[in-house]
Amino acid sequence: MNLTMLVTLRTILEQGSFTAAAGVVGCSPSAVSLQVKQLEQYFGKPLFDRSTRVVAPTAFAHEVVSAVGDFSHRLQMLRSRPVVEVAGRIRVGVITSMQSDVLPQALHELRRKHPSLDVVVPPLNDSDEMISELKAARLDVALLVRPEAGGSRRLVWRELHRQPYVLLAPPNASGKTVRQLLEAYDWIGYDLSLSGGRVAARYVHSLKPDARCVMELRSMDAIVAMVAQGLGVSVVPQPRRPLVDAYAVREVGLGSRAPFRKLSLVWRNSDEGSRNVEAVAQAFATAFGLQRKP
Repeated sequence: MNLTMLVTLRTILEQGSFTAAAGVVGCSPSAVSLQVKQLEQYFGKPLFDRSTRVVAPTAFAHEVVSAVGDFSHRLQMLRSRPVVEVAGRIRVGVITSMQSDVLPQALHELRRKHPSLDVVVPPLNDSDEMISELKAARLDVALLVRPEAGGSRRLVWRELHRQPYVLLAPPNASGKTVRQLLEAYDWIGYDLSLSGGRVAARYVHSLKPDARCVMELRSMDAIVAMVAQGLGVSVVPQPRRPLVDAYAVREVGLGSRAPFRKLSLVWRNSDEGSRNVEAVAQAFATAFGLQRKP
């Protein structure tokens, strides 16, 4: 038995059903059922009456939740209490396109200001994956793209930058407008499995409904290299300036109605106020400021 099972039991009683509780604790209804069965085996007593169509908690279930309620609350308060200094270990996830953009500057800033903070960057690169890892407490902070729907209320979202989309064209491309360039060249797609790639695709199809993606890439470096070779044009979140300059690709703005993505730093509600988290947030904010200066 572990504390997670007891939190799940309390959530079931608060939400009124296994399914509703699953949505709150961030796992499947079958996983919730399994935790309940393991608790029943541990206590040797049923926690729910299954003799009727509607499963109802037993008096013993209420007794268990009452007994552990104050205990779990005090543990959570200890966990969320701000540390005295910026030190220890923190796991920071960063989406692929930002790993070579602002991450090096942020890590440099953290090492300079907080040498006692051990920053671990796991090999994760997808926003959805990192959100799941945050909820499961296998990640402490993540720099990712905020979902169009707004994102989970179980997490704290701090927007750091609104990154506009641009069109990248070969250095000597003759077209003047975005539409002309899409008509004249093949379309190199930004990974359509990503929300950012789908935003780019919607924009392309709004100008050229019959546009066909000739290749689909996730790496921004690879997209820029392909465009530089004249293999096509691409609509992507604005790449870092050194990369664009290195390949001498042409960057074309999409105007005042250009789509954009919200780059946000995210952490769990229970870690709000942590000095370690605030240190990471400040370092990324500084890095974005340095990157966006002309």
